Amino acid sequence: MIDSIPPVVPAGRMRALTQPELPLPGGMLLRPWTRDDAPALIAAHPDPDIRHWNRPSRLDLAGAEARITRWHERWTAEKAGTWAIAPDGGRAVGLIGIADIDLAGGSGEILYWLLPAGRGTGVMVKATDRLARWAFDDLGLHRVRITHSVANPASCAVATKAGFPLEGTMRGALLHADGWHDEHLHARLRTDTAP
Repeated sequence: MIDSIPPVVPAGRMRALTQPELPLPGGMLLRPWTRDDAPALIAAHPDPDIRHWNRPSRLDLAGAEARITRWHERWTAEKAGTWAIAPDGGRAVGLIGIADIDLAGGSGEILYWLLPAGRGTGVMVKATDRLARWAFDDLGLHRVRITHSVANPASCAVATKAGFPLEGTMRGALLHADGWHDEHLHARLRTDTAP
């Protein structure tokens, strides 16, 4: 970055925040992952939809707990924030996070998946909108993006309904098990009207 342009978000701001719980309509909640959520991570790998679009690792209990610990470390390092999507007081049914955080440049990328128990409820649209509002209002980012395979219409619908207009297609942008996929790029700015 050019030295004369100050960072959009000062270094240390994210680490100074406690990762919040973010309530959603319908009794759902975004909350930090805990060791008790490890079974949800283990269940993600064999799910064919999660596996195809998100490439999760096969994990045992110790590996899932270690992954959750790394997510907390990435928060402190100001690299990413990862939340469980769960009924208030219940078990995780999905994951949403903001990664590739560039505080100085004011941007990040939302990623997500749902286990079958969370699908078909509209929770992911609500979660995506809520996380974007937190990223803009509390963290101070300027731009948040979502990318997904052009062959994944469900992810495209979530992004669009959550107020992330389609900006274009990135050719051959991500390698999946079945080969290279073109990726849609969606983005939302802090100045955009929320859905």
